[in-house]
Amino acid sequence: MAQQETQALKCIVVVKVRGTISAQREARETLSLLHLNHTNHAVILDSRPEFKGMFIRAQSYITWGEASKETVAMMLKQRGKAGSNKITDEYAQKLGYQNVDELADAIFNCKAQYWKLEGVTPVFKLRPPKKGYKGTTKKSFRAGGEAGYRGEAINNLVKRMV
Repeated sequence: MAQQETQALKCIVVVKVRGTISAQREARETLSLLHLNHTNHAVILDSRPEFKGMFIRAQSYITWGEASKETVAMMLKQRGKAGSNKITDEYAQKLGYQNVDELADAIFNCKAQYWKLEGVTPVFKLRPPKKGYKGTTKKSFRAGGEAGYRGEAINNLVKRMV
């Protein structure tokens, strides 16, 4: 616990890039716990060791990395849902924030957890990326594919998908 307090949490975006028809049961259950039930869906989490272990278990089917503040704000404004409605400034005020940008700042700095906000759908339904994936979804990002950890490059992918 002391180690976690000394290490600052980062905002992580996780995107499901591959279907799970013939996946192992562990990977399917992990994706279900992350609320990633469909391809091209994304979630915003923090970098706790518990979540990192889940990412490793499902790394053949997802890609993840550290999000920028602009990416988080863009995802909230364009793809964030509160029930069946978009997240607006009025809804952010209902949660105790001035506007959507302040809510995005709180989520980016890990002061608020997006998936725990009241009435919010924890999943962002994204489009397939413009001009497609650059590599195959069956290989890791380091090997020229799309799956696995990609660091700051997740921002480029999410911008093409929003």
